[in-house]
Amino acid sequence: MKSYKIITSLLVSLSLSLNSCTDEFDKMNTDPNNPTSISPQYLLPYAIERSVDRYWGGNARFERLNLDGSMLWIQYLARNIYSNEGDNYGITPTFYNNTWKSFFNDGLVNFQSIIKQAGPDSKTPNTNYEGAALVMRSWVFSVLTDLYGAIPYSQALKGTDGTPVYTPEYDSMDKVYAGLLNDLKTANEKLVVGGPAISGDILYEGNILKWKKFANSLRLRLANRQAAKKSAESKAIMAEILGDATKYPVFTSNDDNAMLKNTAVRPSNNEWHEVMVMGSRTDWSMSKTFVDKLTGLGDTRLSVFANLNSAGKYEGIPNGLPDAIATTYLSSASTLGSFFTQATTPSMIMTYSELQLILAEAAIDGDISGDANAYMQAGIKASFDQYKVALPSGYYATVGTATKEKILDQKWIALFGNAVEAWTEYRRTGYPVLPAKDPRAVFENEGVLPTRLPYPTTEYSLNKVSLDKGVSLNGGADNMRTKLWWAEK
Repeated sequence: MKSYKIITSLLVSLSLSLNSCTDEFDKMNTDPNNPTSISPQYLLPYAIERSVDRYWGGNARFERLNLDGSMLWIQYLARNIYSNEGDNYGITPTFYNNTWKSFFNDGLVNFQSIIKQAGPDSKTPNTNYEGAALVMRSWVFSVLTDLYGAIPYSQALKGTDGTPVYTPEYDSMDKVYAGLLNDLKTANEKLVVGGPAISGDILYEGNILKWKKFANSLRLRLANRQAAKKSAESKAIMAEILGDATKYPVFTSNDDNAMLKNTAVRPSNNEWHEVMVMGSRTDWSMSKTFVDKLTGLGDTRLSVFANLNSAGKYEGIPNGLPDAIATTYLSSASTLGSFFTQATTPSMIMTYSELQLILAEAAIDGDISGDANAYMQAGIKASFDQYKVALPSGYYATVGTATKEKILDQKWIALFGNAVEAWTEYRRTGYPVLPAKDPRAVFENEGVLPTRLPYPTTEYSLNKVSLDKGVSLNGGADNMRTKLWWAEK
């Protein structure tokens, strides 16, 4: 991956400089040894790595979406110093500006370029490149709309079209979801097992069946997320996918998990390894909320998620404590489990465990047939297996029979690390039910756990007319307290 990142960065710079040339000059001065466009085999790994790295957290201070945002807000971790960097709900413009910029420029623009280059009217058609890029484009768009609300979607990525659009309109979340659900169905159709080969696939190593499974599993995620708002449509989508496993394959084991396999070589190492090991940052401890929950359940996954403290116990810190108080926990608080700070630890996008828990929720809500309890237990087992931890005898009895709350509690546990997704599920459902704030804690954002990210300042300066319409589509102010479309509570 390192070589892909370096080579593609150089080619991107080359392409930008060449774009200033006229068409006539390009026709007269074409050097086959110096391409003016970047082929999918380079764009695909670059865009995947940059998008997943940003999603998993990024490593630059003040813009770590996961470590200094969702991992704290959903109370997996707590800060033992600098609580104003996320743990007290405070973030800087750099946080939401660069998150937006990176997902659009590093991810979406490049996935769109692959789709164009591999499309049926191109010089090099390849349905499998087209399908894989469409899956990834859909995933990134889903992350963006779940972070911000209404976003440019139908008119986005048209800056280099014959009739370019430089100030794209914003689409409401329900329209974005409708488009993504349709795009993922199209991607499944484009992806052909036994079809043309693809290179540079750092997600599935060219395994097209697994790409199809990811497309359909992601489609189930989005259908379930909007189910409370579009019940009939979501039921129809779920029935279509689950009714034909041959046409619409989904994850069937942990071998299908969508994840970026990080390497021991920088800059393609795990982002948390870069921050905490290479950067020597020790600013985070385990959250008391998460440690107490798993301790109460006798959940042995805690041995992977956290390290024992000096007393041989698992203990956490309450979230939002001022530095003067938080630092007093340094000697007693457990730190993030060593598994998550290894260079090669993968960055998860979606897992088999998550899919089973999605189906459990869908079953208990009456959106699909099937045994919600069986789905929940399958999701729990898959999560333990994912981390190679033995399921304790009696664990199912401790958890109890499936309810919506118990399913979402287990989803919260299973999503550890993938906190952007866990935060989204909390904002949608209100689960897990988080404990009352520590009386010593001090929070910004009027004490409200963030419900979304503010729009970037660049949109105010470059696309304000469209932005203003986008803000109105969200039904509230452009702040971190406006609830998003799929919120059930």
